[in-house]
Amino acid sequence: MDDIFELGGKAFASRFILGSGKFSLPLVQAVTEQGGAQMITLALRRANAGGQENILDFIPPDVTIIPNTSGARDAEEAVRIARLARALGCGDFVKVEIMRDTRYLLPENAETIHATEILATEGFAVLPYVYPDLAVARALKAAGAAAVMPLGAPIGSNKGLLTREFIEILVREIDLPILVDAGIGRPSHACEAMELGCAAVMCNTAVATAGDPAVMARAFKLAIEAGRAAYLARPGRVLEHGAEASSPLTGFLDE
Repeated sequence: MDDIFELGGKAFASRFILGSGKFSLPLVQAVTEQGGAQMITLALRRANAGGQENILDFIPPDVTIIPNTSGARDAEEAVRIARLARALGCGDFVKVEIMRDTRYLLPENAETIHATEILATEGFAVLPYVYPDLAVARALKAAGAAAVMPLGAPIGSNKGLLTREFIEILVREIDLPILVDAGIGRPSHACEAMELGCAAVMCNTAVATAGDPAVMARAFKLAIEAGRAAYLARPGRVLEHGAEASSPLTGFLDE
């Protein structure tokens, strides 16, 4: 309970960020509760209250909503979406997603930096989604980002931490929370990210496409907690060569 995660001026006990893009509305509430998530990302189009059902009615009231700029192709579009989300009452958090590529859905890092500069000056807590690059992460910190969200693998691929070594560099070198986003496909992937020292993990597809999404959300919750505990416990050394007995070999062998 003392291991509080601070982001954008708010404190969270959970380090599980849930994406909502692939869930049916009734399932949003179930997976949020089972996963213990206190943050959920939301595409602005899903917050449209003009229809019969509004996703906001299915998100528990104590969960922080993080609007994302899904669909934005440049900084200008991302800034406009963020402002609209704030006007709709979604708060000051915003996950900046800018993608022109429709095949691999890789983020536009340069446009993301530009959008971050604008939104941070307007008081947003900006969470930029980027390909993990040290120079880009440094530029985002200088621009006023509240965190950096590097992709683990292409969006929706469930392939895990393909960018592990680059994420490790960001954890070591950037004095901001590193929140792994995209590509996390198994609870073990989430645990691995937390063991590296990442501050939180975001997941959507892996839970949404599971046979039992609510149970999978619970599994991710436990894996993230385990990985965080392992990081805080400081894992033991790794022997590159040879072996070492796990029990003493002297004393009892002489009897």
